Order: sequence, then C-alpha cells, then structure tokens
Amino acid sequence: MGPAAIFTLILTLVAAGLLITEKIRPDLVALLVLVSLGLSGIVSPDELFSGFGGAAVMTILAISIISEGLHQTGVGQYLAKFMEQAAGKTEVRLVLVVMLTSAGLSLVMNNIAVVGVLLPAVTSLTRRTQVAPSKLLMPLAFGTTLGGMATLLTTSNIIVSGVLRESGVIPFNLLDFLPIGIPIVVVGTAYMVLLGRRWLPNRFPVGEMRRVQLLRTELTRMYEIEKNLVEIEVLPGSSMANRTIAQGQWARDLDFNILGIARDGHVIIAPSTQEMIRTGDVILAQGIPDPARLHQQGCRLLVETRISHAVADETVSLAEVVVSPHATTIGKTLRDIRFRERFGLNVLAIWRTGKPIQTDLADLPIQFGDALLVQGPAHRINLLRAERDFILLEEDPDAVLNPRKGRLAMWITLLTLGIAATGILPIAVVALAGAVLMLLTGCLDLTDAYRSIEWRAIFLIAGMWPLSLAIRSTGLAMMGMDMLLEALGAITPLALAAVLIFITFAVTQFMGGQVSSLVVAPLAIAASGLTGVDPRALGMAVALGCSLAFPTPYGHPVNIMVLGPGGYTARDFLRVGSPLTILAFLMILAGLSVFWGL
Repeated sequence: MGPAAIFTLILTLVAAGLLITEKIRPDLVALLVLVSLGLSGIVSPDELFSGFGGAAVMTILAISIISEGLHQTGVGQYLAKFMEQAAGKTEVRLVLVVMLTSAGLSLVMNNIAVVGVLLPAVTSLTRRTQVAPSKLLMPLAFGTTLGGMATLLTTSNIIVSGVLRESGVIPFNLLDFLPIGIPIVVVGTAYMVLLGRRWLPNRFPVGEMRRVQLLRTELTRMYEIEKNLVEIEVLPGSSMANRTIAQGQWARDLDFNILGIARDGHVIIAPSTQEMIRTGDVILAQGIPDPARLHQQGCRLLVETRISHAVADETVSLAEVVVSPHATTIGKTLRDIRFRERFGLNVLAIWRTGKPIQTDLADLPIQFGDALLVQGPAHRINLLRAERDFILLEEDPDAVLNPRKGRLAMWITLLTLGIAATGILPIAVVALAGAVLMLLTGCLDLTDAYRSIEWRAIFLIAGMWPLSLAIRSTGLAMMGMDMLLEALGAITPLALAAVLIFITFAVTQFMGGQVSSLVVAPLAIAASGLTGVDPRALGMAVALGCSLAFPTPYGHPVNIMVLGPGGYTARDFLRVGSPLTILAFLMILAGLSVFWGL
C-alpha cells in the first residue's frame, strides 16, 4: 500500500469518526476532506471540485426546486387531502393509505420534501381520527424510504449513478429501479399493515404538532379570536343575497368581518371581496352584530354551531404583522389606508398595550408598536415582505403560495419525468430543464428556489466526492476488495452483492445514505473489476442498501423528522424496523437475481 492509499485510508477513517461522533457538522467535515485531498495533491484540481458541477449534485439541486414548486402550488396538499378522504378512521386503512401515499409521492419528490409536505396532513389526520401520532408517523417515514427505492430520484441512487458514470460505466436510467423497488414497496407496506403496526407504540406526545400548527394555535389563543366568532345565516329574500361582499358593505353596516362562508357542505375561508353571497349561506363572522339590524337585512344569528370555526387551512394563513417605526400609516385607520382592498387580507385583531382588540378595528387609528393579526391567502401575506410600513414577523412555512399554478406544476413534473424515463437526454439536463420551467412559469420565484435547496447536503456530497475518486484512483478500493474476496474465498455474484449490501447498510446507520453511497460505491466498482460481475448490478446493490435505514432513527433524515412528533425512541425503530430491513434485504437479493442475472 503506497503513501497515497495510506493517506486516503486515514482520511476516510478520520472523516467517519467525525461524522459518527458529530463533533463537527457533516458539511464542514466534507469541506475538510476536500481541502485535505487538495493540499495532499492526491486528487487533481479539476477532480477536486468536480462534485460541485457533477451530474449528481445538479440533479439533486433541480429535484429540490421541482419539489418546492409542487409544494408551493398545492399539489402536495391536494394529495394530502386525498389521503385524508381515502383513509377513513380504521387504523389498518390509515396505515395503508399513509404508506402508499408517501411511497407514491417519493417517486417524484425528494424524500425529505415528501415528509415535509405530508407530516402536517398526517398529524391533522391523527387528531381527526383520535389515532395516536406514533401509529402513523413511522409508517409515513418508512413508506417514503421504500418509495425512494423504486426511483432514480433518491439522493443515494443519484450519487451511485454518478459514480458509475465517472468510472466509465453506463449510469442508471430513471426506470431501472422500478422492477426491484415496486415489489419492495408492496411487501414493506404489507408488513407494516399486518405486523409492523402492532408493534408501534401508542403515544400522544406533548410536542406532536409541527411549528405551523403551533403557530396557528398560539396566535388564535393569544389574540382571543374565538371570543367574537359568530355564525349568521342568509335567509330567503335577504337584501344581502346575490351581492358581493364588497357591495354588501358588511363591516360598515353590520359591524362584523366575514372570515368564512359555508356553502353546499364546503367552507370558503377568507373569501375575496368579490365573492357572491347566496341565499342559504352560513357566514362565519367576527364581531358583535345587532340581531335587530340583521333581521332587517334578512339574516339571523345562529345559536348552535353549524360549521368549523377554523380560520386557516393550507391556502389561507394567519400571520402577525408589526407596524414599522417610520410607517406612513401611523395615525391613520385601516379604513383610511384601504387595508383590505389594498392587500386582500382581513385584520382579525390588533395587539396593543399587552392585550388584543377585536372590535371597531376599521376605525381604530394605527399606533407605533401595534401588531396586527392578519388572515388571508398565503401568497397575499407573502407580499407584505416588500412593504415598508409593515414588518412580517412570522408566517406559515407550509402555506400554499401559488394555488392557481398547481395543474401547471403537475404537468411540468410529469413532462420532466416522462422525458427522463425515455433516456433520450441525461437525467441532470432534463431535471434542470424542469426546474427552470417551474421558475419561468411562476410556480415559484428564484428566491424561494434558493431557499428550498438543502445546501448542507450539496456541500456534503460535493465535498466528499473527491474522496470517492481518491479511494478508486489510489487503488485503495481494489486492495480492500481484494483482501475481502481473499478472506471470503470462492463467492457467487449474488453472495458478493449481499456482502456489499450489508457493508452499505452498516455504514448507513452511522454515516447516512449520502456518505455511505460515496464510500461503498468505489468498492462495488473494484469488486466488478476483480470478479467480472456487472458493475451496474453491484452498483444497484449499493444504492438500494443505502435505503436500508429502518432500524435506527439516525439512518435517514426522514426518521429524525418523525422522531419527536411521534414520541419515538431508538428501541421503537429497532423493534419495528429490523424485520422490515430483513424483508427488504431479501427482496433486493431476489430482484438482483431475477432482473440483473446475479
């Protein structure tokens, strides 16, 4: 073993130790590896920075943008609503629908993005059905990981494909993972529905709600919104019927704001001023209306609650806005500045001198230090960021900003996946083109696109990329596999794949799938050179092995995302995830034998 190989081995072990102990952030460890290889001269300058411009990194970057476009246009929320409607209230159906929905969505979205989109929906589902969050959130994480095994668009799969390309081997196609991945999804889902769910804990943790639910609940409680909510029915012959909200002048004539309209079994939250009021509508209003004046207009105050008093949902948000110190609005009323007409938002309450004010808001002069609780479409609230008179303190991070672009975003995604599946053009080029289309068509803006990219993951992959090159170029991978094969003796191709899967699985539990794919993929290439086994088949084994992250909460970020909200412990993952890992391991070997000839 030469000096270069020894240095690379020591560097790999030191990096692994730092990643496992978490003494230093993973992305910083990757940059230290990059700098060390550059100073040592083992990797050339061009190779040293090749990860930043590599196809793997560009594909991950593009997929992040497409995922954010799907989120901001409400496609993910539409699927979440479908999940709620299809699930019913039985635990078996809930687990089944959660698993299949998350697995299906992970075919076209980044795994972390899938859990980010579905976690609020599943949490809401647990509250509606009175099922413990711990019964559904682990199936959400596991379903997402299983679905990621059936597509190239998973980070570790993209990385292994890039390593194959760098080694002069044909990279994977978008559909190469389907034949093995889909049976794994089916078997994994069946296991969770029939057995795994029985071993899930039954816990209702205090912190089960995500920040978005906490934000809405806290704002509603603090501003005492429920205190002045009333329901008003529009009776036949009412003079207010068949007129828009703006024409009716409800706030001026009847002293209340319209927050929602119940019609034909559906509730329209934060309706626009151009929404037509119809006979039979039940209006959710804020204020203290006079019953006699309501009667004169052909309306009546309802005593019993008929509709939900929710004032926010996926597309309508609550936000807190503070008046800027140099605002031109100070001393003026909301009516003077035409706040509702100008911004398309309702002001539900004003916080002043330590308490909320909910009445006569339109004629209350604005003072410095006032905080306004506003309700309205998420994209309207987002526009307040550009206003000099107001400072947006906090808004719903899961809000749908461009609901009208949902269909367009879906078609762009389907077109991108369709072209990528044909193999006519490189995956990275097609994915980047899809991301650019998302930006050009206004599904999201460039600022949000930059914000959506997980830059830590980008630097982690790009920084560790030259280490993967060094492991191959110094002969370290070849020597390591030569020693391993010599110790194992005569070994069949399928057994060799099993060994690589096990190594990948073990490394993944401590270093994560992103790093393990970079470390073990060179071993697969070396093993192919020594044994003559198809390098793509061994690469497939490594890629799928990176997804065997079920037994520990730290093997994949999606496990960590549900750890707190589900109230799980490491023992819970070990108990439920270990049998699933064994099943997936056997299914991978069966798929490699049938579809890859091992």
